[in-house]
Amino acid sequence: MATAVRPARPSTPHPHPRPRPGARASRPLPFPALRHLGPNWYAPVMGTAIVASAGAGLPMDLPGLRTACAAVWALALVALVAVLGARALHWTHHRDQARADLLDPAVAPFHGCLAMALLAVGGGALVVGRDWIGARAAVALDVVLFSPGTATGLVAAVVVPYLMIVRHRIDADRVTPALLLPLVAPMVSAALGPLLVPHLPPGQPRQTLLFGCLALFGLSLLATLLVLPAVCGRLVTAGPLPLALTPSLFLVLGPLGQSTTAVGNLADAASGAVAAPYAHAFIPFAVLYGVPVLGFALLWLALAAALVVRARRRGMGFSMAWWAFTFPVGTCATGTTGLARHTGLIALDVLAVALYALLLAAWATAAVGTVRGLVSGRLLAAPRPAPAEPRPATARTR
Repeated sequence: MATAVRPARPSTPHPHPRPRPGARASRPLPFPALRHLGPNWYAPVMGTAIVASAGAGLPMDLPGLRTACAAVWALALVALVAVLGARALHWTHHRDQARADLLDPAVAPFHGCLAMALLAVGGGALVVGRDWIGARAAVALDVVLFSPGTATGLVAAVVVPYLMIVRHRIDADRVTPALLLPLVAPMVSAALGPLLVPHLPPGQPRQTLLFGCLALFGLSLLATLLVLPAVCGRLVTAGPLPLALTPSLFLVLGPLGQSTTAVGNLADAASGAVAAPYAHAFIPFAVLYGVPVLGFALLWLALAAALVVRARRRGMGFSMAWWAFTFPVGTCATGTTGLARHTGLIALDVLAVALYALLLAAWATAAVGTVRGLVSGRLLAAPRPAPAEPRPATARTR
C-alpha cells in the first residue's frame, strides 16, 4: 500500500493550497500489479527451460522431438526477458516491497532463482537452441547468460545465508527446503559450465573453466549437506509442512539431480580439457557418485510425492509453489540420462524417460494453473495469511 503525506492546511484561504516543501501529493504508484511480483517468478523460466534441455538429451529419437524442445526453449527465453523486465520495474517503482522481500526469511531464498533462470536458458541455447539460432549465436548467448548467472548465484549463496544469520530469525519448526535455493545456484553453474569448455581455446582456458566448475560443485554440495539435515530434522520433529508449502519438498531433488548432472557433464568435458590421469578419473567418479545419489533422490521423490498427495486430499490449492515440481524433477532426468550414457544401462534409459514424462505432466499442470491465476489476477494479488491448520489430537511419541 502506498503511503502519502497529506498537504499542510494553509493559514489563509486559497483555492489551490500548495503542499509544504518536501511533502508529496497522494498518487497511486505505477504498475500496481507488479508490487507483489517476487523472485519466485523466475521458477517458471527454470521449469520451462529444463523441459527443453532434458527432452533434447533423452536416449530416444522421436520425430519432431528436438523441434518441440527448441520451441519450448524459445518460450523459456521469452519468459526470461518478460520476468527480467517485470522485476526491473518492480525494483524501480516498488523498492520498499523489494527490500522487504529481501529481509523476509520466507522470500529471501528465492533470490537464488534469478541465477538459475539465467543459467538454465543459457545452457538450453547450447543444448537445443542452436538448432534455431545457430551454433555461434548459441555460444554467445550462453556466455552472456552464464557469466552474470554464475556471479549472481555466488552472490546469493553468500548474501542470503548472511541475512539469515544477522537479520532473519528462523525457528526450527519453520525450516523449509526453500533454504536450499541460493545454495543450488552454483551447482547449476557446475552442471552447465562444462558445455562451454569445448568452445574455449585448449590449455589453460579450458582447464580453468573445468576445475572452476568442479569447485562450484564442491561449494554447493558441501553447503547443501549443512542445510539438508535441518530440513529432514524439521520434518521428523515438527511433522508435515503446511499445506501451501508442501510442494517445496521437491526442491530437495534439485541439488541431488543437479549434482549428478554436473559430474556427468564434467566427465564429458574432461577428455578435451585435461590430460591423464585426471581425464580418466572423471568418468568413474561420475558413476560412483551419481548412482548412490540417484538412489536417494528416488527415495525422496517417493516420500515427497506421498506427502503432496496427502496435502492435496486435505485441500492444498494451486500456487506458484507448484513450479517446484518441474525444475528439480528435470535435473533428475538429466542426471539419469548422463548416468545411462556412461554406464550403458538400459534400465537407466527407461528411468530417464519415465522422469521426463513426470516432468512434462508437472510442467503442464503448473503452466495451466499459472495462466489461470494471471488471468484472474489472483497470483499477483497481495498475499493473505494462511489459515491455521488444526493440530493432531494425539501427541507425537518421543
